[in-house]
Amino acid sequence: MNYRIMGIDYGLKKIGVALSDTMGIIASPFSTIENTNSQASIKEILKLVAENNVGEIAVGMPLNMDGSESSMSCAVREFIKRLKENSALPVVEIDERLTTSQTDRMLIEEADISRAERKKARDKIAASLILRVYLERKCIS
Repeated sequence: MNYRIMGIDYGLKKIGVALSDTMGIIASPFSTIENTNSQASIKEILKLVAENNVGEIAVGMPLNMDGSESSMSCAVREFIKRLKENSALPVVEIDERLTTSQTDRMLIEEADISRAERKKARDKIAASLILRVYLERKCIS
């Protein structure tokens, strides 16, 4: 594999972005995009795709604990639809249950940073957890 995989944690206010290495082994937090305008957000993501040689995108799908769709699922599906309309890259959905709580736990227990710093890092770290799930799944199959 000679490209990176992008992980996305979509939110109505912020979009967390993570990138893999070119071997598809490591998922690293990358950036956070302010989601003020959906078309501008898509444009910014596609700019990151081009600048970082991204060949696949994994987007977290927020599901309820029982596996049913959450109130955010519809917004994420619409985002994925727009992403696919503007790019030929494969876009896959990844179950993101527990990534937010796992991210918060990591930031509180393992990172000695302020609440404000945790808030800034939360979205891109959640994106890296989503990406890690996808990379592990690819490795197994």
